[in-house]
Amino acid sequence: MRITVDDVRTLTFDDGTPVTAASAIAPLGEGWLVAPDDSTIAAWVRPGGVTPVRVLPPVEGLDHFSEPAGTKHLKPDLEVACPAEVDGEPAVLLLGSGSTPRRMRGVLVRLVDGEPVVQAGELGPLYAAVGRLLAVPAEQLNLEGASRHGDTVRWFHRGNLAAGAGPASVDVPLADLVAAVLGRAGADEVAVSAPRSYDLGRVAGVGLAVTDAIALPDGRTLLSAAAEDTPNAVDDGPVVAAALALVDGETVLDIAAVPEVEGRVHKVEGLALREVEDARVHVLAVVDDDVPGAPSVQLELRVELS
Repeated sequence: MRITVDDVRTLTFDDGTPVTAASAIAPLGEGWLVAPDDSTIAAWVRPGGVTPVRVLPPVEGLDHFSEPAGTKHLKPDLEVACPAEVDGEPAVLLLGSGSTPRRMRGVLVRLVDGEPVVQAGELGPLYAAVGRLLAVPAEQLNLEGASRHGDTVRWFHRGNLAAGAGPASVDVPLADLVAAVLGRAGADEVAVSAPRSYDLGRVAGVGLAVTDAIALPDGRTLLSAAAEDTPNAVDDGPVVAAALALVDGETVLDIAAVPEVEGRVHKVEGLALREVEDARVHVLAVVDDDVPGAPSVQLELRVELS
């Protein structure tokens, strides 16, 4: 597998303020919805500009959160953006990481008359069920990516080899998940099945952990992964490498490093599929380099599959 960076874009809103901590991306209308993990406001990136979309209410009066400000513990930590439908119409499903009780919400964003409409729901019992099936203690749970496979969402636990557990995933029915977010069914009614684990190896002694995923038309999955030296699911640490991994079920077929940009390792946290041409995949990736207040970067990646 060979990865080429075709374009690099710094993300800012139309008023010049930065789009920070971009952690997930999915198609919305004629553009892309980029979800941050440090804010209640997402970015709708379109050809004509970048506009804010409120996806959750303020938390204790705040919309942005950071460790220097002493507010990191308040953030909703949205880490997943996945294509979905609501009543047959396209939508984006956002999910929190589940790494603390505050981070167990789902959000659906859809367009009505061309404008985003948002609905959120608490999903605590579902996160607890995922943790039980994966045998991951609550304090280690960290669901950071998801890929859509037809009517199923494959939801990825990031994993942390330093804490004794590698990357893993479960399958959940998309319709059940949407119904739970909309309040049409209970979060404890969502079926959770098909636990899988993944051995992505280590770089410089640090385990590669899953940060996002996209399903390919042939049924395989492309994962983004980062080797981040951190002891737990909450604290940030130095990132020694970023990579993409091609997997088929639990089998890791290939892994390749994401090229550095201007000598810097960018921690890719969100993936979206743009186009597939035979063995060539065009991907949009968003980067969260864990620098409070700094604008996030969007990469256009060209992946030559093996």
